[in-house]
Amino acid sequence: MTKPAIGFIGLGVMGTPMARHLAAAGYRLTVLDLDPTLGDALAAEFADVSAARRLAEVGAASDIVVTMLPSGAPVQQTAIGPGGLIESLKPGSLVLDTSSSEPWFTRETAQRLAEAGIAMVDAPVSGAEWGAIAAELVFMVGGAKDDVARVVPLFDIMGKAQFHLGPVGAGHIMKSLNNLITSVTFMATGEALLAGKHAGLDPDIMIDVLNQSTGGSWVAKTHFKQRIFNRSFDDPFKLALMVKDIGIALEAAERTGVPIPLSQETGRQWREIAEGQAADASVSRMIAGMEERAGIELTPGSS
Repeated sequence: MTKPAIGFIGLGVMGTPMARHLAAAGYRLTVLDLDPTLGDALAAEFADVSAARRLAEVGAASDIVVTMLPSGAPVQQTAIGPGGLIESLKPGSLVLDTSSSEPWFTRETAQRLAEAGIAMVDAPVSGAEWGAIAAELVFMVGGAKDDVARVVPLFDIMGKAQFHLGPVGAGHIMKSLNNLITSVTFMATGEALLAGKHAGLDPDIMIDVLNQSTGGSWVAKTHFKQRIFNRSFDDPFKLALMVKDIGIALEAAERTGVPIPLSQETGRQWREIAEGQAADASVSRMIAGMEERAGIELTPGSS
């Protein structure tokens, strides 16, 4: 079967490697980013990649458009705003949003697109930059069964797993809840390490213990030795985006009426710490904020 023509909008930390995998797999791509040099670089690397300058160029050239943007508002503007994809995509086309978006925006966007005969699937990802580079992302998918089936071949190229959670918006709910759990774990691990360091324990050895014990987690394995103890604080995922995802999860839970007091307090603490950090700070800087409160640094060695 002929491969569908793909549009790709948003060539940041995640989008560029994702688009590169699709191009390497032989898909014809039309790419667009606010920074035109990113699209130009991909076009120079692959003969079947074209760098667009306007949304209309992407829509007119594509059967499926992938978006990887910071939140639901820019996705909605890109899809159904003035000059958006809804004006240039053909009926029967599909928008695949892999951003971490607000599910209520996603459902509104999908409804408007459906009125124009355009399908939508939401499929936010877990795996961070290294997962995108290694094509080991996990996709959390929302959408109609037949629409999801159309984009499964793309998931297979860009990631290692996909989970269909329900109708449009379900993927974005799952992504926010996943990041909510991560945020609670991240803060709890930081607090324990700070308490241990103050008590004379070596945080470096404490992480070794956690990684072999029931207190271990993904953040324990991937962040403290790699980004905190060496003082680099260089995770490419932004602190502001994590705070945004926590807020999405808290609002989604509030709409269900389910009480989540631990998560609500975690969200409050993350917001307070983020206010004291630079606007573009890495998510790793959350621990730096905790260190400032405690008056102690998480460096290797016992105090």
